[in-house]
Amino acid sequence: MLRFAPSPTGDMHIGNLRVALINHILSKQLDEELLVRIEDTDRERNVDGKDKEILEILNLFSINYSRVVHQSENIKYQTQMAMKLLLDKKAFNCFCSDEALDQDREEAKKTKTPYRYSGFCETISDETKFNCNAPFVVRLKKPDENIKFTDLVKGPFDYEPFDIDSFIILRQDKSPTYNFACAIDDMLFDISTVVRGEDQLPNTPKQIQIREALGYQREINYIHLPMILDFETGKKMSKRDESSSVRWLVDQGYLPSAIANYLILIGYNPPVEVFTMEEAMEWFDVNKLSKAPAKFDIQKLNFLNREHLKMMDELRLSKILGFADKDIGILAKLYIEECDTINQIKEKVLAIFSPKEPLKGFEAEYNLLKECLKDAPYISELEDLKIYITKQTKLKDKKLAIPLRYALTNATNGPSISEVYPLLRNYLGEIVK
Repeated sequence: MLRFAPSPTGDMHIGNLRVALINHILSKQLDEELLVRIEDTDRERNVDGKDKEILEILNLFSINYSRVVHQSENIKYQTQMAMKLLLDKKAFNCFCSDEALDQDREEAKKTKTPYRYSGFCETISDETKFNCNAPFVVRLKKPDENIKFTDLVKGPFDYEPFDIDSFIILRQDKSPTYNFACAIDDMLFDISTVVRGEDQLPNTPKQIQIREALGYQREINYIHLPMILDFETGKKMSKRDESSSVRWLVDQGYLPSAIANYLILIGYNPPVEVFTMEEAMEWFDVNKLSKAPAKFDIQKLNFLNREHLKMMDELRLSKILGFADKDIGILAKLYIEECDTINQIKEKVLAIFSPKEPLKGFEAEYNLLKECLKDAPYISELEDLKIYITKQTKLKDKKLAIPLRYALTNATNGPSISEVYPLLRNYLGEIVK
């Protein structure tokens, strides 16, 4: 089983979605289930409703999962595993105060050495612990040997005991820390492959140490995806950046299929540039992912969005725009070359049906043409319509062409009206109202 494990602490960002998409692809390729595990043990940072929003986004991107669990549901089991480690003398109670630990950190800063736990409480006798009323955390003893593993993208890693340290697995309120809850749940659900961002790399040896201390034998495959960087600054994209929010991108009018295409494309050399998720499953190979960070280029996403708009069924496109007419979908596609998103196209199409101001420089001609069109019978062909207007108003040449384009499209430039008119002739009365 694979797992996608987001935290409900804010908007899902593109790095999270990239992890979800690759989990989805691998689950299909490996013929294994995909579990969604909401990591909600950090109660203070959880945002109400974000867990539901995560699932809505996964559904929007057609990411299939077999079940959903909340990590908080497993706290009882996680606590039992911590008790086992204490009884087996592989973990210990730590009564050190925050002040004492802060003092050790300050000392490490002064000597310019990495801070590590002093080990003060590791040798305290059981009798002393029994008689101590001070609050305590539970720490896992640092390993005796190096922790080694091989990442399928980044290669082999080797962490010394000093790197891992005696880290906290239960807080003072007896709630599990992130690494402990994560390691126990991966055991509980028999996870075979973990796909996540490379910012999680330092947590991996700790989670391996937890499982080994509990005698868990199954080896988990790890895939740590390189970071996504801002195209302009070259720095890691902040969760606060609007453009890194999946919800923001969707709300701006980027198609889920185009966003998915781009997030699989970056850091990979696919056989084709424009593809669907179904097509990607045929050739995607996790071993061919780049080890280097990938830059997020909004202009590239704009290009891919236009390409996916071109591939979209016209009736479906019209429904997204608020209509149910294939002709409106065909009309919308006429604007693809000058628009990047659904929102921009929608603005063009809705402008056609909006009230129009008098056309500057052609006020009299436009008013004359508008009144003519209000009384015009249904005319199938554009050239016949022009003949009818000229006969009724005497307008011709640019005094006809410019006001007519404006009357039909609410713009003086854009697609040819010879392409536009056949798609709008059934709406002529509504357009010139």
